[in-house]
Amino acid sequence: MPRKPRLYDNLLSEHLRDNRQMAFVSGPRQVGKTTLCRGISDYYLDWDKREDRQAILAGADSLAARVSLSTPRAKLPVITLDELHKFPQWKNFLKGFFDAYEDRCRLLVTGSARMDIFRRGSDSLMGRYFLYRIHPWSVAEIATTDLPAQMVREQQKIPDADWNALLAHGGFPEPFLRRDERFTRRWAKTRHNQLFKQDLREVTRVQDLGTIEILAKLLTESTSRQLVYASYSKQLGVTIQTVKRWVDVLNRLHFGFMVMPWFQSLPRALRKEPKWFLRDWSGVLDVGARAETLVACHLLKAVDGWTDMGLGDFELRYIRTRQQEEVDFLVVRDTKPWMLVEVKHDDRSLTPQLVKFQKQLKAEYALQVCVNLPFENINCFDYKQPVVVPARTFLSQLL
Repeated sequence: MPRKPRLYDNLLSEHLRDNRQMAFVSGPRQVGKTTLCRGISDYYLDWDKREDRQAILAGADSLAARVSLSTPRAKLPVITLDELHKFPQWKNFLKGFFDAYEDRCRLLVTGSARMDIFRRGSDSLMGRYFLYRIHPWSVAEIATTDLPAQMVREQQKIPDADWNALLAHGGFPEPFLRRDERFTRRWAKTRHNQLFKQDLREVTRVQDLGTIEILAKLLTESTSRQLVYASYSKQLGVTIQTVKRWVDVLNRLHFGFMVMPWFQSLPRALRKEPKWFLRDWSGVLDVGARAETLVACHLLKAVDGWTDMGLGDFELRYIRTRQQEEVDFLVVRDTKPWMLVEVKHDDRSLTPQLVKFQKQLKAEYALQVCVNLPFENINCFDYKQPVVVPARTFLSQLL
C-alpha cells in the first residue's frame, strides 16, 4: 500500500527550511515517525542497528565522517537519528554533535518514547531543538494535509468511508488505511506486545512488568474516567505512589494520556484527580467512552500542534465540582479558559453545565459535540453562545 502524505510532511519540511535547530519528533509507536523522517532525510541511522549504533558510540566526528559532512553541499543534508533516547548519554552526544556541525547539516531525532522522558533538572539542549509531537490521523488531517493559514480551519466534509474507518479502526496509519477488522485486531495485539515486552524494558527500570500490564488492562477498561489511584492500589496490591509512577510511565510511552482538572475561578472544583484516555480508541467497546476518547485524542492533537507551531501555549483540561457538575474538556489558551467542549454520542439536548461554566470562566466558546450527528456546513466558531454541533464538522476545524 503506497504511503499517504501527512500534515507532518509539510510541518517538518517547513522546520528544515526555516530553522537551524534540531527537530525532536516524538509520538506513539506505529504512528509513522520513522516513515515520515526517512522520507525527508538524506541519511537515516537507527540506534537498534549495530553498525549505526557503533557509529554513534564512536563520537560526533565518527558520525560526521559516516555521512560525509566534510564535503560541502549547496543544500544541507538531513540526518535522522532514530530511537536515540535508548542511548544513556544521548543528550550529551547531541549537544556535542550539534555544536560542532550545526552549520553543515539539519538533524531529526525520533523516538517511540516522549523525548523528554529522561529529562531531569536543567535541559542541556535548551535552545538547540524544537519539539514536534506526532499524532494519528484525524478528521482535519483527512480533509487536508496543508498547514493551517490560521489556527481554526474552515469546516470541510470528509467522505463517509473515511469517517466510518476512523471510528472503527482508529487513526493509526496502518489500520486506518487497511480498514480490515482482522488486521486491526492483530495490529493492536502486536503493538501491545511491543510496548510491554520491549519498550518498557528498554526505557525504564521497572521490574514488575506483569503487574503493569494488568494495570494497563484496567486503564483500557476505564478510558474517559477519573483516575482513582487508591482503587488501583488496592486491586494490584501495591502502594499508591507505585501506581502513580507506573501510570506516568505509560503516559510517557504514549499508551494513554491524562487530562488534569481546571480549578481556577472555580472554588468548588476538583484539583487533583486526572482523567485517563487511551491513545487508540478503536478497542473501546462502550459507545459513550469511545466518543469521548475520540474527541479527547483530537483535542490533544490540536493543543499539541498549535503549541508546537508557535501559535500559543495551549493545555487540555476538564472541569468537575464536588457537586458532580462536569464539562468533559476545557481548552486553555495562554493560561486563560478559551473553549469548553462537552461530548455526547446521541444526546442533542444542551447540557446546562456549558452555560454555567462559560459564564463563570468567560470562555469564548462552549460547544456540545455530538458524534452521531451528520456533517453540517457551518463554522462552529461563529457561535459565542453554547450550541450543539456535529463532531464531523467541529473536528474538521482542528488539526
